Amino acid sequence: MRLSPFFEDLKSAYDAELDDLMTDSAGHDVLAKRLKAKRGQLAQLLPMIECNPEMVAVAFHGGMRFASPEVMRELAAQEPEDLPDWSTLLTAVELESWAEALAEVVLKDPNGDRFMVVTACLEYLQGRFAASSEPEPERSTDTRDAVNSDQNEQDFDDGLDLAESGADWLAEQGFDRKDQFSEDH
Repeated sequence: MRLSPFFEDLKSAYDAELDDLMTDSAGHDVLAKRLKAKRGQLAQLLPMIECNPEMVAVAFHGGMRFASPEVMRELAAQEPEDLPDWSTLLTAVELESWAEALAEVVLKDPNGDRFMVVTACLEYLQGRFAASSEPEPERSTDTRDAVNSDQNEQDFDDGLDLAESGADWLAEQGFDRKDQFSEDH
C-alpha cells in the first residue's frame, strides 16, 4: 500500500502519540484511562485539530470500523488538498456510538470535516499495521539507509558506563565536560 507523504508523516506521529499514552512512568498500561481523559477534553482540544491532528485523533482510537478497505487505501494515498468530504466516507467508516457523540462535537468546528477524514485514515492505518504482518509502507532506499546509519551510530557498547554515556551526549550538545574527580561534581 502506498502512503502519501502527508499520511506517512501523520501515521508516524499518531503511532508515537498512542505509544506515549500507552504506559505511565512505572510501566503500567494506562491507555484506556488516558484515552477516556482525552475524550473528556475533546472540546478543549479542538484548536489543535488543524496543526496537530494526531494529538486529538487518538480520542477516536478504537471507535471506528471499516467496511471498505479499498476506499481507505485510496484515501491513504491522498494529499491533504485532495481529501474527500467526511460525508462521502460514511459508507466506508462506521463509528461506535461513543465515537459518534465525539464526531458531533468535532463536526461543529470549521475544520472538523477534514479532521474526521484524517482521523479515519489514521485509525485505519494504525489498525491495519498493528493487526497484520504486512510490512510498513515502503520508504525510499535513501531514507532506509539513513535510518539504518542513524541506528548504527546510536548503538551503545554494553560495557560503557551510563555516566560516561551521559557525559558524551552532553558534550555533543555543546556542554562542557566535567571531570568526575573535580570539585564541581
